[in-house]
Amino acid sequence: MPVRRSLVACAVALALGGAAAPLAAADDAGATAATLRTAATRVVTALLNRDGAGACAVLNAPLTATEHGRTCAQRWDERSATLLADRHGAALLRADLREIATASVTVSGEHGSIALSTPLLNGHSRFYWTANCWMLTR
Repeated sequence: MPVRRSLVACAVALALGGAAAPLAAADDAGATAATLRTAATRVVTALLNRDGAGACAVLNAPLTATEHGRTCAQRWDERSATLLADRHGAALLRADLREIATASVTVSGEHGSIALSTPLLNGHSRFYWTANCWMLTR
């Protein structure tokens, strides 16, 4: 149940516009490798399902802004389509999905990362603990 509560808290924080203050991971038992793996799974699953909005739900708030007239969901829908159009794109994402359970996870304070063969964003798979959940960040 702790993971479900963290996901619900994350959804509430997103609905409030990310207004909740960041929590220090060291002070919060929810900032674990297991919850980081859950966040990574949500991102990869969203990409496989061409669900830009689902991917945006796991992005750190500054990454969700509209850019050049395109919403976060539109940008991630395009990113997903581009990845899946590549001959090996879906296979790489499915490989990441399988790796998540055993990939090396590092958690240091409010920051965490997971070592995946195909990084999730800008060559990295970094997450930030905020509003009681892990959010993908640059």
